[in-house]
Amino acid sequence: MTFQKILIANRGEIAVRVIRAAKEAGIASVAVYADDDADALHVRLADEAYALGGVLPAETYLSIPKLLEVAARAGADAIHPGYGFLSERADFAQAVLDAGLVWIGPDPATIELLGDKARARSLAAEVGAPLVPGTKGAVTGVDDVLAFADEHGMPIAIKAVFGGGGRGMRVVREHSGIREAYDSAVREAVAAFGQGDCLVERFLDRPRHIEAQVLGDRHGRVAVIGTRDCSLQRRNQKLVEEAPAPFIDDALRARIHESAAAVCAAAGYVGAGTVEFLLGEDGTLSFLEVNTRLQVEHPVTEVTTGIDLVQEQFRIAAGEPMSVPETIEPFGHAIEFRINAEDPGLGFLPTPGMIVTFDAPGGQGVRLDSGVYAGYAVPGSFDSMLAKLIVWGSDREQALARARRALDEFTIDGVATVLPFDRHVVSDPAFTAPDGEFGVHTRWIEEECTAVFEPATAVPAPGEPRLVRMPIEVDGRLVALGLPESLLARLSSGVGAALDTADAESTASEAVAPGSLVAPFAGTLSAWKADDGAAVAEGETVAVLEAMKMEVPIKAPRAGRLAQAVAAGAAVGANAVIGAVDA
Repeated sequence: MTFQKILIANRGEIAVRVIRAAKEAGIASVAVYADDDADALHVRLADEAYALGGVLPAETYLSIPKLLEVAARAGADAIHPGYGFLSERADFAQAVLDAGLVWIGPDPATIELLGDKARARSLAAEVGAPLVPGTKGAVTGVDDVLAFADEHGMPIAIKAVFGGGGRGMRVVREHSGIREAYDSAVREAVAAFGQGDCLVERFLDRPRHIEAQVLGDRHGRVAVIGTRDCSLQRRNQKLVEEAPAPFIDDALRARIHESAAAVCAAAGYVGAGTVEFLLGEDGTLSFLEVNTRLQVEHPVTEVTTGIDLVQEQFRIAAGEPMSVPETIEPFGHAIEFRINAEDPGLGFLPTPGMIVTFDAPGGQGVRLDSGVYAGYAVPGSFDSMLAKLIVWGSDREQALARARRALDEFTIDGVATVLPFDRHVVSDPAFTAPDGEFGVHTRWIEEECTAVFEPATAVPAPGEPRLVRMPIEVDGRLVALGLPESLLARLSSGVGAALDTADAESTASEAVAPGSLVAPFAGTLSAWKADDGAAVAEGETVAVLEAMKMEVPIKAPRAGRLAQAVAAGAAVGANAVIGAVDA
């Protein structure tokens, strides 16, 4: 290796994953953390950890100057971006290189090329990859979207040009919903990626989401490691993934491999990446996008190939050839379950809070990648994923049997999670496909899943911020000392017990008045969709609430006149009244 210490510009389970890989490779690791992550697992496991000083993503994990400053202070000589946050930002990759550091990822020019979905589509067309109709570039406004729909029909997909992971993507099935969906996609894209440009594509109905894992090195080699199916999604965010992609024939698998390799070779791809496709119900295959980073679901490829993708990232970044064999045959089958802090009984609404119990399963064929533990406060400022449960079997049937057993063993208390859904889906015939008919698709959860889940017991969100910084003199040198807010409250009150804000928040709320607009969870009121005093119709979206990178519309409970009680941008608690519709 040409580097000895890496900074992981990320948090949660992916930061833990990279730290562990670094330890195995004999590389020192540097963690960074937002105030709410001061007690996070990745902070505890790293060789060094540095505060970024802030709570929100924009002032912490998205702050390029802060990350580079920490890298310089720590003496790191390389940066691994993980996934999400800045992992697909060409300007961050270039800034890392300009600082004289090694960037563990694709070249900035490649990220810029493939991160622009319009240019990526053009490249895919040049190499003969399958494509559905779409705009040649970013649309200039909602009128362009309406015109595309008139020409090509519905449904359509509005997608952020810059970004990935389902952020800034909206599938629209009715012409009347185009304007609201476009505005929402642009707003989410700006919040997540800093740019709101969107393109439009014809959306395949009931599609499966299939992808190919790719590695490229600086010795001119591009290798396709295998396929994955990621069709079980909610709000375009994956929940369950598996490898290899089941129920596709050899010819289609070969077509996916060939197209993925051709796109990446044409782009001069170096590092780990994923080429994603949609497979329509009618058998139509279409290139979707390239994610120029490590994917959340990479473990299912690792356990079915024996290839450590993070170690390969280290090798490639150091200029060495990848150690992947020329011929890769997957062995067995693997399924990954994203364990998110979301409540299936409330439409997968996010549920930040304090984890009271975290008893993970074990046994043959079970792997757990996690960034949390019992006693950890899950903040509402970041993604909802707590952990990933990966189960392997000699075939898909054994993997499903082990998954059922492992999910039954898994206990998490304190926050609601998607575990009830996971336990259901591994016995649902649409997913288990006992007759060979795989019935799930990217909208299956919203449109066809008939399971009913009981809402979890309401829990209070953790208080924010959790650290208060103050200047302290140590041996004549002024330093900033971060102290827990609860400790300061206890000291200032002069009593032995800390201020228990959780108990205060958890007291039973009084019945709200008719017409009240109630926040279903703790988050940020990102936008009002109607002016104060405006006349609104019953069911009309009047506000948008955001938490854990999810946007949820707040609809008018009746027709009347809107009275706003909270300003846009304000943080609100669960069950807080943000306004009312006066009859």
